[in-house]
Amino acid sequence: MAITAALVKELRERTAAGMMECKKALVEADGDIELAIDNMRKSGQAKAAKKAGRIAAEGVILAKSNGGVGVLVEINSETDFVARDENFLGFANAVADLALEKGIGDVETLNNTEMASGETVEVTRANLVAKIGENMTVRRVTKIEGDNLGAYIHGGRIGVLVSMKGGDEELAKDVAMHVAASNPQFNKADDVAPEVIEKEKEIIKAQPDMEGKPEEIVEKMMVGRIKKFVGEITLEGQNFVKDPSTTVGALVKSKGAEVVSFTRFEVGEGIEKKSEDFASEVAAQMGKK
Repeated sequence: MAITAALVKELRERTAAGMMECKKALVEADGDIELAIDNMRKSGQAKAAKKAGRIAAEGVILAKSNGGVGVLVEINSETDFVARDENFLGFANAVADLALEKGIGDVETLNNTEMASGETVEVTRANLVAKIGENMTVRRVTKIEGDNLGAYIHGGRIGVLVSMKGGDEELAKDVAMHVAASNPQFNKADDVAPEVIEKEKEIIKAQPDMEGKPEEIVEKMMVGRIKKFVGEITLEGQNFVKDPSTTVGALVKSKGAEVVSFTRFEVGEGIEKKSEDFASEVAAQMGKK
């Protein structure tokens, strides 16, 4: 029987599974949608799909590097408890190793890449969701290349990769540690977007001590404040966390090095978490019995 797009769409709607998984299930069931659903339930795919809408905002950040290539990966779970589970961590490390081995820097490609088991990352993830009973996602991956790479992971929840010209591994790691702690928005002053500067200028102009001052005085005062602002949001301008008497820029320059780029991931950033009272949740579940 021909596997039509409409048939795949219907199976997706009924199971919430991925398109490729639905198509494969229909091919194996010779177009019998009910049989496909039964088979997906048996394999755990349908069970995993039902959990796909649940928010996964916990998890781990992993950094892997080899020579001049490094990857940073975020893999999420619903709870911190599962984020410490050996099965979850084993999967997360295998995915990060795969990303490094294949040089993958985007999630879609990573999810569709075969693991050592012969199954894709996405299928392996779905099977693990069915086993553990909690939603999880491979959320982000980035690849960084450079002469000298530095990686730092803080508590499994914050990860940084730094690409540097010159210097050494210890310096690159120190810079990565600083990025983890201070979270600069930009690398250098030249990287700060003009709209960011303009927005800050508007904020400065609206401050009480600027009220009633002549425009030329406001402009002179603004120069110093903008310089301070740029220093606070750029890596090169921030005071180094291990030695606040110097800036990161001055430190790196003194070592004959230059930071080319950095990437910082923090678990769950940007995900709207559902806040629930645990006691109320338990009571609600008890009430369903």
